[in-house]
Amino acid sequence: MIDEKVILQVLEEQREEVLNYTPDLWVQRGEEHFFEFDSQLAQVVIGVRRSGKSTLCHKVLKEHGVTYAYANFDDDRLVGMQTNELNLLLTSLYQIYGVDVKYVFFDEIQNVDGWHIFINRLLRSGLRVFITGSNAKLLSGELATHLTGRYNEIRLFPFSFAEYCAYHTIDTKSLTTKSEATRRNAFVQYVNDGGFPEVQSLNNKRGYMQSLLEAVLQKDIQQRFRIRNVDILRKTSYQLISTPCQCVNYDELSEILNVSDKTLRNYVDYLRQAFLVQLLPKFSFKSKERIIGEKAYLVDTGLENNRDYSMAAENLGWRLENVVYIELLRRCSNRYLDVYYYKPTSHSKEIDFVVCNQNTPQELIQVAYDISSPKTFNRETSALVDGAEKLNCDNLTLIAITPSRTEEVKGKTIKIHSAIDWLLNTND
Repeated sequence: MIDEKVILQVLEEQREEVLNYTPDLWVQRGEEHFFEFDSQLAQVVIGVRRSGKSTLCHKVLKEHGVTYAYANFDDDRLVGMQTNELNLLLTSLYQIYGVDVKYVFFDEIQNVDGWHIFINRLLRSGLRVFITGSNAKLLSGELATHLTGRYNEIRLFPFSFAEYCAYHTIDTKSLTTKSEATRRNAFVQYVNDGGFPEVQSLNNKRGYMQSLLEAVLQKDIQQRFRIRNVDILRKTSYQLISTPCQCVNYDELSEILNVSDKTLRNYVDYLRQAFLVQLLPKFSFKSKERIIGEKAYLVDTGLENNRDYSMAAENLGWRLENVVYIELLRRCSNRYLDVYYYKPTSHSKEIDFVVCNQNTPQELIQVAYDISSPKTFNRETSALVDGAEKLNCDNLTLIAITPSRTEEVKGKTIKIHSAIDWLLNTND
């Protein structure tokens, strides 16, 4: 049982910390527009650790001009809190913020078993509830089960390239040679070091990213799923991090790591639930084929370089593809669109991304870092043309490090986008 004085002390210290926040100096995030302040639904922000979920909630609440009570459960003094102690915490919040408070913000509340029952009660009482969490299954699964849809889910990733430029005050509009060179340098830095907000101002990026990786493995996966051999989990994560944008070869991995296929599949799914990796399914009208040959992408490309025992190759093509996929997830989530890759047979030409509205392809996208050689250009454009005929979709896009233009190839119009411009133009 946690003493009431301890709870009051923790909450008061957290309140004082929040009072010093200056949201007008923080980077504007695209997800700010997804909050529904007048809704009776719980506003739930989920995503990988340290992607800025708490900052996002504080920013929108402060800028909305409401008084809100705040409790961060990622505090060692609150470890072990039980469901029956949450009411004591609520009473403490009322003592600090007043009984008329209408908004409450709970940070990492999934640390308390059975928290959803408490949240359900608060929603029934008319309180406006904001929640953050770092585990997809815990939030999406339990909220869907116990709150029967009474929540608005907002997924947050690390900084997009546009947000990265805003943080570093990079001019994204000027067309001068100097400005374009600055953006090009910023882009290379972004794909190498990634977009985790806190890492931007650090010299020791490796130390930060390694600690982040370990926190995800131990707190979000090992403790939750009671994994005994965390070393195998760690090796699995390292393997996926070292080979992004590739199909997960479970047979090969299980042989290398000397674990069963079932265990390995569980570990990969745990990494997905903790948002460390994102799995891209294959486009097919057959459900079985959609879950065979999933490709694994990193939530942030900075994980490739900045960790222990990294021997990541300087493959900017894969990193660009990874960056584009995460950007597509940002853009498609609020438009209710799905993303797949297309490769019907082992001998077929592959299309990197197929954006779909339910079962109807809306756009076919190829990603290539350098298309200056005729061979590469022909390979990428011919895949789009071939896919356009098979999928009955003429909205064709090629993203590369090249000036934007359109090309006619075998009667099809292909929009070739500068990768930098496409990443900065969030309306594409």
